[in-house]
Amino acid sequence: MGCQDELLVEKVCEMYEKISRLESLKPSKDVNMLFTQLVRTCMPPSPIDVTKLCKRVQEMRSKLIRLCGEAEGLLEGHFSTILGSYENPLDHLNLFPYYSNYLKLSLLEFTLLSQNCTHVPSKIAFVGSGPLPLTSIVLASYHLTTTTFHNYDIDPAANSMAAHLVSSDPDFSKRMLFHTTDIMNVTNELKEYDVVYLAALVGMDKEEKIQVMDHLVKYMAPGALLMLRSAHGARAFLYPVIDPCDLRGFEVLSIFHPTDEVINSVVVARKFPMHVHSLDQGLGPMILPSKCSEIQVFNPLEELTIEE
Repeated sequence: MGCQDELLVEKVCEMYEKISRLESLKPSKDVNMLFTQLVRTCMPPSPIDVTKLCKRVQEMRSKLIRLCGEAEGLLEGHFSTILGSYENPLDHLNLFPYYSNYLKLSLLEFTLLSQNCTHVPSKIAFVGSGPLPLTSIVLASYHLTTTTFHNYDIDPAANSMAAHLVSSDPDFSKRMLFHTTDIMNVTNELKEYDVVYLAALVGMDKEEKIQVMDHLVKYMAPGALLMLRSAHGARAFLYPVIDPCDLRGFEVLSIFHPTDEVINSVVVARKFPMHVHSLDQGLGPMILPSKCSEIQVFNPLEELTIEE
């Protein structure tokens, strides 16, 4: 590990120690300051490979990702409550401090989706939509204006808050549906979706993430697209990483690693249209991309501008 990597790991470990000592991760001056410092530390492009770090740092990273996930959920819940106090919550989305990031991320994902989808999806599932389903809202507002979005979350309170945000809008109240359930209990319904989005924090470690992806491939329609959020370089201290080789039964179509303030990488995969053996039969990996290490990474946004 190079000197720069060692300094980075040391700084992240220091940040983890401070964050783990917080009494609460609810939005506050101290919480906001520490997580802002953490993000700024991890944001610059870095060649670090988190899979090659020592066991102690790996364990710290796993705990830090869970803390980040908890803090993110609390932040979204906090702002969903604020937005919900307005007569027309959707008119005030820019109150959320990271709304511009969602505009950029949604444009990126829509661009990648358009490059790999031959038609406008009629139904999309978003797994892990949370109390502030900004991706669904932004896509429905600006990019997929006739698509119906089925938002899945395991937390009934999160779904209640999210549904309240769109209830006063005559269009969105019909096109934004909310389902309170564990996605591992959703089976045949998954065949109805042209595209399934998997939120970054569904499956907080590698094993959990693989379990969810294996479940999705079992029930999604052949040829349907899976949109996943991952992380690259030092940003992998903030979010779980998707290894393309773990997408059994999917063809990985594209991967994009942002270098700006959009933290998440985006992975687009398609369920193989051919018949494959069931994972339940214990036959090991279904079908893997032939050369996982050679999947092209490209920038689809070089000629795009974003209007905020």
